[in-house]
Amino acid sequence: MNKLKILNDPIYGFITIPNSLVFDIIQHKYFQRLRRITQMGMSYLVYPGAHHTRFHHAIGCIYLMQKAVNVLRYKGVTISKEEEDALYIAIVLHDIGHGPFSHAMEHSIVNGVSHEQISLLFMERLNEEFNGSLTLAIKIFKGEYQRSFMCQLISGQLDIDRADYLKRDSFYTGVAEGNVNSERLITMLNVVDDELVVEEKGIYSVEKFIIARRFMYWQVYLHKTGLVAEQLMMRVLSRAKELTSKGWDLEASKALKYFLKNDISIENFTDKTLDIFNDLDDYDIISAMKSWKNSDDFVLQKLCEMIIDRVLLKIKIKNKPIKAKDLEKQRSKVIDDYGITAQEAAYFVFTGNIFNQAYQTKKQNINILYKSGKIQDIVKATDHLNLKALSKPVTKYYICYPK
Repeated sequence: MNKLKILNDPIYGFITIPNSLVFDIIQHKYFQRLRRITQMGMSYLVYPGAHHTRFHHAIGCIYLMQKAVNVLRYKGVTISKEEEDALYIAIVLHDIGHGPFSHAMEHSIVNGVSHEQISLLFMERLNEEFNGSLTLAIKIFKGEYQRSFMCQLISGQLDIDRADYLKRDSFYTGVAEGNVNSERLITMLNVVDDELVVEEKGIYSVEKFIIARRFMYWQVYLHKTGLVAEQLMMRVLSRAKELTSKGWDLEASKALKYFLKNDISIENFTDKTLDIFNDLDDYDIISAMKSWKNSDDFVLQKLCEMIIDRVLLKIKIKNKPIKAKDLEKQRSKVIDDYGITAQEAAYFVFTGNIFNQAYQTKKQNINILYKSGKIQDIVKATDHLNLKALSKPVTKYYICYPK
């Protein structure tokens, strides 16, 4: 069977699957689940086109990684066949642990289990099935391989993941300001002392990349409507879990019921749990919410109605923390209007904060390589005054309450 298949991608055109092992991983049921996981969570309630999936993103990452390997080899960087295959596997599987609607589940029905931890569990299980052929990929994914530029390509300030999702998300949302020239950026990459660097002539592409990232976070990923919708989704799942623990038998798929009934943390995330998690996707959650919209529990019914009918909470974003008296005032109003308890009112009136730092100087830097051989951090290398400002964290505070 020919496993060097070609896929047609709306961003890059034709993408070739590099080898039969990557093909077999893509064909695996664990990876196919990503077709049913939205890349951008609830953002489609703001940007109607944002319905692309984690599957799209992972395939795009393979294309960019192939380009990166070819570029670096052309510049004399030694990458063995084993390392090349490991890079493809690590990048295609980097998001395999995402749950329904991407991040909503991590903060509601599992107990402090991140998608990265679940990705690692999937990779370790696949490694058993594929007779240890993912061992090096797992090492690179965990950042434990001695050639650190390979780890940086998977997870870093200028990694393949970001190079794809910024371009892809800007395409599907129609937000042109987020469009980065990923292929030019990759063409400018090089390696010095096993660390990733960008050649001097790529400096403007890097500036554009950091500015596009800042823009996409404020305009898209942290858009106030998307933020409210995701917070409501987390509260729907939390309320469903709370009611289940009190003995309610809520209508839900078998997989969703399992996570509602059991307290799952990383310590008890067994092989059985992983298989049940693999059966859980966006459709389980949407289907459950459509059913719970008619629940006898006012809180669950109202929260589901808000998401399904897109009648969301009002949100106000401020530069300073929300005052306790403002929160209390809105909670009292909801208690009176809905005739519910203070504990129930907390589902409808809450505060939080959002954080944006386009370039994180404490993480691995984006280093510029000059023709002279000198290496300098992008903030020092650029004449773009904004980049220094963009490396400072910005926190904003919000309050949500019924309209």
